[in-house]
Amino acid sequence: MQFENSREFARKLDKEDKISKYRDEFIFPKVNGKDVIYFVGNSLGLQPRSAKKYVDEIMKDWAELAVEGHFYADKSWWDYHERFSEKLAKVVGANASEVTVMNTLTVNLHLLMVSFYRPEGKRYKIICEEKAFPSDQYMISSQVRFHGYDPSDAIVEIKKRNGENNFRTEDVLAKIEEVGEECALVLIGGVNYYTGQVFDMEAITEAGHDIGAFVGWDLAHAAGNIELKLSEWNVDFAAWCSYKYMNSGPGNASGCFINKKYHNKKDIPRFEGWWGHNKERRFLMEPEFQPEVTADAWQISNAPILAMAPYLASLEMFDEVGMPALIEKRNKIVAYLEFVLHEIDKDVESTFEIITPVDQDKRGTQLSVFLHGEGKELFNYLMKQGVITDWREPNVIRLAPAPFYCSFEDMYEFGQILKKGILNK
Repeated sequence: MQFENSREFARKLDKEDKISKYRDEFIFPKVNGKDVIYFVGNSLGLQPRSAKKYVDEIMKDWAELAVEGHFYADKSWWDYHERFSEKLAKVVGANASEVTVMNTLTVNLHLLMVSFYRPEGKRYKIICEEKAFPSDQYMISSQVRFHGYDPSDAIVEIKKRNGENNFRTEDVLAKIEEVGEECALVLIGGVNYYTGQVFDMEAITEAGHDIGAFVGWDLAHAAGNIELKLSEWNVDFAAWCSYKYMNSGPGNASGCFINKKYHNKKDIPRFEGWWGHNKERRFLMEPEFQPEVTADAWQISNAPILAMAPYLASLEMFDEVGMPALIEKRNKIVAYLEFVLHEIDKDVESTFEIITPVDQDKRGTQLSVFLHGEGKELFNYLMKQGVITDWREPNVIRLAPAPFYCSFEDMYEFGQILKKGILNK
């Protein structure tokens, strides 16, 4: 499509957008009396209007039923988490039995590593990407130390080539082959939080299995953003937060994937609790753990219902729209944003360097942009004008136009504000 940098053209794209009506299903903060242009769905998604209704339902049931809400609420609490399985499985490309919701992201990664990081003999190393999200770095280092290893030896980081902004798949595969039988686990972020690069999860998973390692993925920036086929790719495990592209609210519950080949295995190590116990026998209070035959066996405590309610509200919309439609809108709106940036770049002295891959198959709903010649003053100006974006040192802004609620006119308007901020400094 031949884009145009005009308000009329942007509005034309919005009229053609099949999911534009969902914008009204979200609540926008206001700056200077106007809805903000919201580019940080990769950090915290906007609140769905339906979220309050779902929370209020729980509050009403608690008030009227108290403990009986576990069994007699319209959405009974004891099996509340089961309402996520089929819908969430569609988002991540899994079987319903392979998906559950529990805890928060780093907690779940720690718990999953009990099952999937089992160093023994010379097989003890973990392969990850350099400069992974800090929480992953802390988590992996602490796991290695817990098992008695030195992180400087046991953690192998895949690096970018000098002068390049993104990882090369061939370098990732080569490093996996090089570490070989010393590798116990490959654990990488499916979408790099800084650049927005999407890793080739299928090829990397296959390479990890070829050397006898487990392969897991942190999908914090991937779930609800890109096409995932966790079952088809034979991924061992994965976890993701729900508050970014999935709009569940700050710090909310995490989703987990555990490949069905590990279900009902008696010999797999796992931290256990009563919510992972056989559902039909859970309230018999038996002394011996009898695991569920699904990913729910990794549950420990009973579900945080109030926290999960907004997640369910958002997930209902994902189920209505479907990932194919979201990805189609995502590709077009990110491409239009990219076009607008290049057009503005022609009119100003600054140089924008987009460090996110150009190939749509290698990026999701994010463009990370070096603002050469600009400082944080420009970011501050954008925020004061109601453009909510994200600054990363030394001079990168991350722009994530979430397809559920961002419009093409937002992209045009952002370009005009950006241009004015640079020319009038």
